[in-house]
Amino acid sequence: MVGRTIESAPPSAFEEAFALRRTHFPDDRITFFAPGGIKQYETEEFRQETPLAYLPISLTGSGCALDCDHCNKRILEPMVPLDRRRGLFDMCKALAERGTRAILVSGGSKKNGEVPFMNHIDDIRRVKDELGMRVMVHTGLMTDAAHARALKEAGVDGVALDIIGSNDTIREVYHLDATTEDYERSLEVMANAGLSLRPHIILGHHYGEFRGEYEALEMIARYPHHALIVVILVPLHGTKMCGVTPPLVEDVEAFFIHSRMRLPRTLIMLGCARPLGDYKQIVDRKAVDAGYNGMAFPAEGVVQYARDRGLRPVFVEDACSCGC
Repeated sequence: MVGRTIESAPPSAFEEAFALRRTHFPDDRITFFAPGGIKQYETEEFRQETPLAYLPISLTGSGCALDCDHCNKRILEPMVPLDRRRGLFDMCKALAERGTRAILVSGGSKKNGEVPFMNHIDDIRRVKDELGMRVMVHTGLMTDAAHARALKEAGVDGVALDIIGSNDTIREVYHLDATTEDYERSLEVMANAGLSLRPHIILGHHYGEFRGEYEALEMIARYPHHALIVVILVPLHGTKMCGVTPPLVEDVEAFFIHSRMRLPRTLIMLGCARPLGDYKQIVDRKAVDAGYNGMAFPAEGVVQYARDRGLRPVFVEDACSCGC
């Protein structure tokens, strides 16, 4: 679906999506996430009280074997770099003493697209068993069933990875020697291992164009999953996508509605990454209208907007993939 552009969704489509949400989630809860480990956040509606409650940890520091056009390692910058001298367990033990209750184990990728978490699998198990932390693992591309079983045996609470539905994007944005079949294989081995899947879809991933997002949604729909996290391309300084125009709001609206209709019983969250300013004000409200179950760092006024729609806001100092 190259350059897929759709007219603005009619109000009736939003009404249908919102009604479907209420059918399958009758408690009308909508969760707003503000993990302090990612950024400071305060509005009139929500203020962080435990900034260290959730922290993302990069196993590779600022290093990554890939040179993705949308990232160029910038996504690793806000993460806490692993202290290799202490190791992951001792590092998490010290963090737990300071109030950290949940971590995301992430980092840069190897050449095959996988985050090198297997080097730390014993420490991951100890963090779960001895510290009682919630542990999410950003695996990257993972087609080895043995690695999926190892994560399950370590007791991780869930796994996250971006699902890409376009071979063009895999090749031209990630510069990765892989195909969409490899991403589907990742979902398959994780599901077969009994892991709790929280896949992500990046809207406008191909230089602001929609290319493969709907195919990625279909892949996810074929496997059991706990939640879907939807994010939107943010053109970052220092990357090859700096200056790129984000995807059209109309296309984002259409995907919001389609994803809710396609996955009526799935927790769907609007994740941290999305453009700021007026763009964010619009898409955050549209996510509420389309029946999404929550979002990270809501725009000013969106919490009250959700209340006005009859929803019950709940505030969590956690990442949406970890706290949902």
